[in-house]
Amino acid sequence: MRVHTEKLTFDEPIKLESGSTLSRFELMVETYGELNQNKDNAVLVCHAFSGNHHAAGIKTEENKPGWWDQYIGPGKPIDTRRFYVVALNNLGGCAGSTGPTSINPETGEVYGPDFPIVAVRDWVQSQARLADVLGIKQWAAVVGGSLGGMQVLRWSIQYPERVKHAVVIASAPKLSAQNIAFNEVARQAIA
Repeated sequence: MRVHTEKLTFDEPIKLESGSTLSRFELMVETYGELNQNKDNAVLVCHAFSGNHHAAGIKTEENKPGWWDQYIGPGKPIDTRRFYVVALNNLGGCAGSTGPTSINPETGEVYGPDFPIVAVRDWVQSQARLADVLGIKQWAAVVGGSLGGMQVLRWSIQYPERVKHAVVIASAPKLSAQNIAFNEVARQAIA
């Protein structure tokens, strides 16, 4: 299976739900399979909280399979002989996309704790810009579990005409008070 990893730069500002604006941003993207001539065989795979752009295949330098390797590849449920699969590290992540470890172009310093808060809506907005760069007008499917499933739901709400199929796994449109508390503990641990 062909695995292609690339960092893409977006020079147009992105206004975040928090009210902050990033003047530019980068997304670390990994693709599998081939985009067909009509560009209608693309599947976006959205990662959960602990995921990143490496969803499938083996990275030779780490000899580590992707986090969804059992589902993406030739003859697997998301068959790369049929589909062009796109996975990315979300905006705000620390695996190559613009996030707290990136240099703030306004100050020349690492963002660190000053990196703006990002929301699911922001990730989907950046993913839509990625689709535009790739020339994908409509995803054959957008797939994700947990926090990735929330991104799929947001795609269905924000860009319904750009999603042919939405596959939401182990996710919900909103969190319970208990989930919010657990997520806050995780955020504080990371901070």
